[in-house]
Amino acid sequence: MNDRKQHVVKMAHQLFIDKGFQSTSIQDILDCSGISKGTFYNYFSSKNELLIALLKSLYQQVEKERKELLVGQDPSDIEIFIKQIVLQMEMSRTNKLSILFEEVNFSNDVELKHFIKRGQLKALHWLFQRFIDIFTESKRPYLLDCAIMFMGILHHNHKYYNYAYESNTSTHHIVRYSIERVVKMVEEVAEADDQLIPPEHIEHWLPENKNRNRTFHQNLYHTVLNLKNSLATVEQSKYNELLDFIQDELLHSKTPRKFLIECALSSLKMNQDQASFEKIELEKLDQLISAYFI
Repeated sequence: MNDRKQHVVKMAHQLFIDKGFQSTSIQDILDCSGISKGTFYNYFSSKNELLIALLKSLYQQVEKERKELLVGQDPSDIEIFIKQIVLQMEMSRTNKLSILFEEVNFSNDVELKHFIKRGQLKALHWLFQRFIDIFTESKRPYLLDCAIMFMGILHHNHKYYNYAYESNTSTHHIVRYSIERVVKMVEEVAEADDQLIPPEHIEHWLPENKNRNRTFHQNLYHTVLNLKNSLATVEQSKYNELLDFIQDELLHSKTPRKFLIECALSSLKMNQDQASFEKIELEKLDQLISAYFI
């Protein structure tokens, strides 16, 4: 988004909070942001598309900040997970997302409802993946159920805690309390070997994830191959081993070791000139690795 388009989205966001999405007209947005109707329609085909652009921007922001909290940290550290959830809830509160979602849910707009539903499924998918990080691959069969239950527990704990204490809401306390309940629940469900919804349903709900995995595999294979082809003869085997390690970890390991992958990538970057790597291909590899761990 260019600066002017971002300005329109920001002004519209405030109007949606103050007046409500349904009550805000396109003319209100034009008056508040100081643009012409032609400029508005050059940016967005409708008010719905503007709202979707706003939500996409907020989703990307929280995704980026959640990722930053993980940099250099152990993904299985539950304290990092608590920080990520607190960040997510604070972002939602600051941007009044619950108000927007309620309006969409009570509307008859199929496009917006579909977008919100997909956003919820993506949030569930992220949560499921983080539960695998925390509770290990051995608990995978039960972790989609537990992720769903955690979302419900967190939502209702937050709602009724607000009723009880109003302005004294402690997001961190609510999150920690909810997570501590789920830790016990995961152990109980795994011990009972009980399952309600198999994790494979994630692929049915978000089929593009499967296609994305296929595309990721292809891009990684070609990027690694191009890097190998650009290698100079000096210590070629050493760099081939590092590239093979990265590829094997990302494609064949059930739990790719992020720290070791980043160390291997760092070694390749440090020796970029000596190995005669193509800069653009090394940047592609860096981007692929970053995207994998989002």
